[in-house]
Amino acid sequence: QYFCKVKVPGSTPGDGSMIVINTTRSTLIGEDIPIARTFNEEAKGLSGRKEPAALFFKTRWGIHTFGINFPIDCLVMSDKLEVKAIRENIKPNRFFFWSPKYKNVLELPAGTVSKTGTIVGDVLEFKL
Repeated sequence: QYFCKVKVPGSTPGDGSMIVINTTRSTLIGEDIPIARTFNEEAKGLSGRKEPAALFFKTRWGIHTFGINFPIDCLVMSDKLEVKAIRENIKPNRFFFWSPKYKNVLELPAGTVSKTGTIVGDVLEFKL
């Protein structure tokens, strides 16, 4: 049973976007989620978008929401895609820090974590 679908404007299957599934809870976290692959894509993140969106990227230490016009949820995962940290409803102009040993980050529209029931310890699967 899937609770939340995230369609990102401008992304289409095969363009490097992916589907993210919470295999622990059998819920769809999002689909057509783009992957930030370059430094510029990571630096820009969700900044400047007018509507909530999702993005996967790799970084250590933390994120900020400066330049983002909406609240977001954030999942931080191990290399085995186990959720290690969660922050829900991060408002614009805020920071979120975590242990630097984790670098996989999934930013999501606010409310996605609660809608999918995702908690620390859940394991995600990414499908291109």
